[in-house]
Order: sequence, then C-alpha cells, then structure tokens
Amino acid sequence: MKNNLLCPVCNGSCSLLDVVDFNKSCEEARGKFLGLAGIPVYYALCSDCGFCFTPEIATWTLQEFEKKIYNDEYILVDPDYIETRPKANAANLISMLGDQARFIKHLDYGGGSGLLANILKKSNWQSVSYDPFVDRNVSIDQLGKFDLITAFEVFEHVPDVQHLMSNLRSLLSPDGIVLFSTLISDGNIQSNQRINWWYAAPRNGHISLFSRKSLAIIAQNNGVNLGSFSEGFHVFFTNVPPWANHIIRLG
Repeated sequence: MKNNLLCPVCNGSCSLLDVVDFNKSCEEARGKFLGLAGIPVYYALCSDCGFCFTPEIATWTLQEFEKKIYNDEYILVDPDYIETRPKANAANLISMLGDQARFIKHLDYGGGSGLLANILKKSNWQSVSYDPFVDRNVSIDQLGKFDLITAFEVFEHVPDVQHLMSNLRSLLSPDGIVLFSTLISDGNIQSNQRINWWYAAPRNGHISLFSRKSLAIIAQNNGVNLGSFSEGFHVFFTNVPPWANHIIRLG
C-alpha cells in the first residue's frame, strides 16, 4: 500500500492513518462484534481537508462490493437498513414538508429496495427510488430532474465522491435541494491517532468519511451551498425554493 496519495476531494496530500480489520462494523457501537476476518483495511487521511478514505476498497468493482460487503450477511452489521431506517426517514420527511410535498418531485438516491419512496407515494408524494447497486440497468439519464433528492447514509459508502456529485447535479432541478445524512468526522478522526470511531466500519462499507471542511469543499467545487442541521444531517442548495423556505432559513 503506497503512502503518497492524493485526496479525492481536494487533491491534497494524503498519508496512511491506520489499519483496521475488515470485520470492524457499526454494530460494535451496540456491543456486537464479529470475529476477525484477518484482512487489513487501510484508511488514509488528507492533511488539507480532513477527508478519510480506504484507497484499496475505493478501487473495487460493483461485483466485489456485492460479494464482500453487500451480501447475505450484510444485515448482521446493518439490521436497520431493511425497514427501520426507511420508515423513520419517511416519517421525518412527511413531518418536515407537510403539504409542501405536493409541489415537488422527489428522488431517494441510494434507496435500496425503494421502501422509503413507496411509503411516501402512499402519502401522495411524487417519489421514486434509484440505487446504483439495485438499479444497474437504469440509466440516470432516464430519471429526469427532481426538486428534492434525499441521500440517507449514502455518502460514506461511495468509492468515488466526484462521481456521486456528478450524478446528483445531473438529477437536480435548478432550484432543487439535496438532503443527505452522513456523520461528520470532526473530533473523531485525527492525524497520528488510531481510528477508534465506530462509524469507520469497512464491513458496513463505510469507506469515505467526511470532515466538515471536506463537505464544504465539495459544495464549493460543485457550485452549491452547504448547510447542516446536525452532525449527521445536511443540505446542498443554490437558490432556496418556496416550498423549502421553512427548512432552510437564511440570514
């Protein structure tokens, strides 16, 4: 593993930070541990923007991700992804937008089985789901433009954040917004320290870990503004559409 790497976010200088076992998972935060896989996974850290990533896994093909991470045992390390998380996110969106939902077209990017979008449809939303792993035969050019794109727990899974942002830009209407969730690494990942953060979990596919600065750079490079509601919930936007005024309050 070479130690002179360029940052995928800012092209800054990166060096290897730590190595963890492949079976390190988010379930360790709940006291559940898998046996060691005996497979080392290196994380690199950008000294400029603080982006942390796994250089080797970032080169995998879709087939490798499917075989090694998103397989039949994935539910052991992310039991909430099938129903609990989509149902909770759908309820939050319905509460957040209320009657304003009738004015918008919504895309759930990285939506897995499409449960979140299906729940929203039952509440009269114009909602569709797209997941690069599930909908491999669907071209994003066929999907159209959307006023609201949600990407719940997507960013930390992507091997190529530039490709993700290119897709989101192509799908977003001129005054659309992107609501997305990913935990900020500030205070949890630091140079010259071991990675003990539960969110750094290769078995879950958490291969891209964002600092606040790295998200701000991504926003700037893509001509959008970044806002954060919490350490884990964020928004990209340009002009704020009327239906989102109550969500994004400026000034």
